[in-house]
Amino acid sequence: MDTTLSVSNLAKELVNKLINDSKKFNVLIKKGPLDCTIIDAGIEAPGTKEAGKLIAEICMGGLGKINLLNTNTFPNWPLETKVESNHPVISCLASQYAGWNLSHEKFYALASGPGRAIARREELFKHINYKDNFEFIYLVMEVDKTPPKEIIEKISHDCKTNAKNIFLILTPTQSISGVIQVVSRVSEVGLHKLHTLKFPLENVKEVSGSAPIPPVSKDFITSMGRTNDAILYGGNVELKVTGTDEEINNLAKNLPSTSSKDYGKPFAEIFKNYNGDFYAIDPNLFSPGKVSITSLDSGKTFTEGKLNNDLLDKSFVYEKK
Repeated sequence: MDTTLSVSNLAKELVNKLINDSKKFNVLIKKGPLDCTIIDAGIEAPGTKEAGKLIAEICMGGLGKINLLNTNTFPNWPLETKVESNHPVISCLASQYAGWNLSHEKFYALASGPGRAIARREELFKHINYKDNFEFIYLVMEVDKTPPKEIIEKISHDCKTNAKNIFLILTPTQSISGVIQVVSRVSEVGLHKLHTLKFPLENVKEVSGSAPIPPVSKDFITSMGRTNDAILYGGNVELKVTGTDEEINNLAKNLPSTSSKDYGKPFAEIFKNYNGDFYAIDPNLFSPGKVSITSLDSGKTFTEGKLNNDLLDKSFVYEKK
């Protein structure tokens, strides 16, 4: 892991591209509380697929490559996101993971993006030997309203910077930009599950992943369910790691979502069955549907899980004519 890389510095060019080409990307640039900068990619402005792709790359701190491709993997849902990184721990966990809890009264958000590695307010950073320093703070929030000034004050305090240096990209899950940037977390979801299984992060050298892009829904629960299902039932992640074959084989068996007792229903239905309590759901469910892990030591590849096209059709509401 190259700790000399600055995810915020690498993301700067991408953020500037989003701002400078705001009309092309159908995003709205405006001033927010305390003179911070708000990039609206789905609230007042509609956003675009290309904006979602660029925002996902910003989330990865410029250390991930994302392509939107038409494939034959899922016949009814041909558009897929393909995510790759040679810096998996920094790009996926230190930057992309939505782990910074920023809440005040009725506003709630889990922020992702390179600014997290500057604040380092999460328990996760105790396990990641990485800290960033940069003038500007770039964060992404899956929200449908601008955060209050109290949130800006908290970010400013925790990042030790002036509020005018804070850039917040807002992508509601009910927007195309939001859908794409969430589904493009497929590799990160695999990395986070790997970490919860206590596999050494320093052994992970490369990651790539793909998942289908679901239709946008204006209903939050439906859209949230579909983006989760895209990863849980359509996500395919490939990892290159070091370690013994026994360790890697064990990891492969436990990593995919098929290892969960809650596997097999659309996520919105599972969410409803647990009375909307996200934390009551089996944590083993939050993982890609299929994983392939290659040992850089032995050259063997261990594949587990499956892609579930029928469940995606049910979740995405495909009606046969």
